[in-house]
Amino acid sequence: MTYIIVYFSGVAAGFLNIMGGGGSMITVPVLIFMGLPPVIANGTNRIAVLVEALSGTLTFRSKGYFFPQMALILAFPAVLGSVVGTLIAVNISDEIFNKVLGIIMLVVLMLIIIRPEKKFLKDLEILKLEGTRKLIAMVAFFFIGVYGGFIQIGVGFFMIVSLALLTGMDLIKINALKTMIVVFYTAVSLLLFITNTGVEWGIGIVLALGNGTGAFLGSHFAVRTGERPIRFVLTITVIVMTGKLWGLW
Repeated sequence: MTYIIVYFSGVAAGFLNIMGGGGSMITVPVLIFMGLPPVIANGTNRIAVLVEALSGTLTFRSKGYFFPQMALILAFPAVLGSVVGTLIAVNISDEIFNKVLGIIMLVVLMLIIIRPEKKFLKDLEILKLEGTRKLIAMVAFFFIGVYGGFIQIGVGFFMIVSLALLTGMDLIKINALKTMIVVFYTAVSLLLFITNTGVEWGIGIVLALGNGTGAFLGSHFAVRTGERPIRFVLTITVIVMTGKLWGLW
């Protein structure tokens, strides 16, 4: 029964990621509600995140969207930041983590509904990261790495806005670059979780399989129905989960 619940939460997360992002808002709370300590749930979720990012990177590369030089420039500070964020995550109390998680879920829910990042997408000629722009980008991605290492939920929104402002890329190129960066810092973050608190490998692998299924279903569903019904269901789900995390019911 445990693996069935994990699988379908992974399906929901993969589906949501295709529809607009924020899938970890489903998986991390579900793992906590199933009895995993919050820090273990946080670390275990990284297994699915890493598998999904690796798969996405390979897919983008096969279609010609591959920016290794820029990815390495931004991945370096992101990795450093993820070390800081992960070390905070493995040392924070369960009670505080649950409170912070609930707040983050509500904020990310608002971002999914409003979609503020769309106004920053330009589809211009790709700007080179050099001089002041390069420095700003590296500082920005250090803090993005801190956030991603700590919680991961919704990190894609911050990456999209940053990359749109700093590179002038369109959404497809941004997602290709974003996915590569996620591979680097998530691998380091996962390693730190493994060595500090451990992770549940079986659950993480099943979660990854569910993500893949959900992504496949979401790619077809999005064309047929659009995002509105998903946003409604997600809003109710996040509110219920946040209340549970905060001990309101």
